[in-house]
Amino acid sequence: MIMHTIEDTCLVYLLVDPSSRTAVAIDAGSGRWLDRLPSYGVDSVTDVLVTHHHRDQVEGLPLLAATGTRIWVPQNEAELIADADHHWQRRNVVNNYDLHTDRSSILSSVPVTGVMKDYSTAQIGHVSVRTLPTPGHTPGSVTYLIDGYAFTGDLIHSPGKVWSGAALQWSYVGMEGAAMTLASLAQLLDHSPRALLPSHGSRMDDPAAAVQATCAALQDLITVRLGTPSGLLDKLESPYVELSPHLLMNRTSESRSYVLLSDSGTALLIDYGYDLTTSIPTGGPRHVVRPWLPSLRALQRDYGIERVEVAIPTHYHDDHVAAFNLMREVHGTEVWASGPVAHVLENPTDYDLPCLWYEPIPCAQHVVNGSAIKWREYELSLYDLPGHTLYASAIGFEVDGQRVLATGDQQTGSWEPGRSAEIPNFQYANAFAAEDYVASAALYQRLQPELMISGHWDPRPVTPSYLDELTRLGDEVARVHRALLPPDDPVFTGTVRISPYRMDAVNGQPFTVRVNAPADLVVPAGWECRRVSAQEFVVIPQVTAPVRRARIAAGITRDGIYLGQLAEALVDVRLS
Repeated sequence: MIMHTIEDTCLVYLLVDPSSRTAVAIDAGSGRWLDRLPSYGVDSVTDVLVTHHHRDQVEGLPLLAATGTRIWVPQNEAELIADADHHWQRRNVVNNYDLHTDRSSILSSVPVTGVMKDYSTAQIGHVSVRTLPTPGHTPGSVTYLIDGYAFTGDLIHSPGKVWSGAALQWSYVGMEGAAMTLASLAQLLDHSPRALLPSHGSRMDDPAAAVQATCAALQDLITVRLGTPSGLLDKLESPYVELSPHLLMNRTSESRSYVLLSDSGTALLIDYGYDLTTSIPTGGPRHVVRPWLPSLRALQRDYGIERVEVAIPTHYHDDHVAAFNLMREVHGTEVWASGPVAHVLENPTDYDLPCLWYEPIPCAQHVVNGSAIKWREYELSLYDLPGHTLYASAIGFEVDGQRVLATGDQQTGSWEPGRSAEIPNFQYANAFAAEDYVASAALYQRLQPELMISGHWDPRPVTPSYLDELTRLGDEVARVHRALLPPDDPVFTGTVRISPYRMDAVNGQPFTVRVNAPADLVVPAGWECRRVSAQEFVVIPQVTAPVRRARIAAGITRDGIYLGQLAEALVDVRLS
């Protein structure tokens, strides 16, 4: 392989196979260099690998596509290239506090051949490519490892420098990009690259020295802006707190996950969302969130864990499950979940709920709440746990002689006898009901755990007085709702829902929806609707052009009184 470095809107690296006179390009730049291919001993570019979505990297993609070049893009940023038109239509430009640099995206959609998945190895053209997640310059940026060389995009410019200051600030008050660049650079050295080859800057033949200088400069910047260093490198090096010899708590992310260690050299995770992140996720388009697996490297190094066999969520929220699909792809991890939680994970478009993950998460086991399931030397029992959300489970098990109960995000704060700071963490949009905390407190009293572990707060040693406090708190939650709300408020009677909530339909072809209460279904003018039962309907859309988010509604009558259209659902309709 012969490598040429072409100076364009970015540095384009041309990896040439002299025997076939073909090449693989790293980034496209403007594409104007295509006219000079013969001077590099190349007749055609078979493939282009994109490190991130910015225009200085991808402006030339249409020119490459026109010559038949295959286009490969980071999985997390595929929509910004293949569906750029949609991105520009929906991108917020008014009262905007989102500082992600997606304004630098390509201006029109370009079809892509495929995506480069994090931690995967693929044969692209004549080269073998390892894709590493390296968020920092953008959340979805990747580095490509080829023949020992690290093509880093705009992660680093030169020793001690990065290419863009603006890209280091993802939110209005944060320095998320700077902190993630630190973590990405540190992990890049795990692979012992022979050189770092950036999109802007200069080749670095001493990667360790370049990374050290750049991390030091980034730490200084973060300290000046936020008042304290990020602490992210310390967390990366020591991500786990030992709660007991076989139970670890991951301290590297906003939503804590827990590791149950087996003497067989394998592990089970309870929750695993955005590892090594800088703040709690706030939602948004898919390209602004990035699950990755940095803490798992320490499981092998420090505990001899070769594989995470199983992951079990306490509930469906993305900060607890975002990395599940990635773990399954990279490690073969199976997801086990209670039946209600599994249904949400596998069918997110059925639900109108906060904090849903973007894609379905297949579950290998659907566990009935109230039953137990065996994993290695442990038995784990799942229990219905209403409160923070309707779709949640407490997970009970015994480890190192202690009865443990994982409760997700039920409570916040801390508690000491005589000084209560325990706060019920309910959100009405999560399908909360007034008596939920009464039910969960009764569960705790019945199970009598010795340690309760939660999603965001310190583990709580359990005493009788603590359980009594949770019982008092549950009664108080119910009392204040009864005092404030009329008995026909949805918090008492249950929220009306149409399922699925989001649908893809084809003009003239029927689809079925169900309402969780007797209802009349309201559809757009010209559409057909046939009632199957009091709660189930068949709908046939009739459109003359594609429609995005057509609305249907459930009209509810209760005790002879029409209450109105209490639920809606959204339908995208294509012509064929």
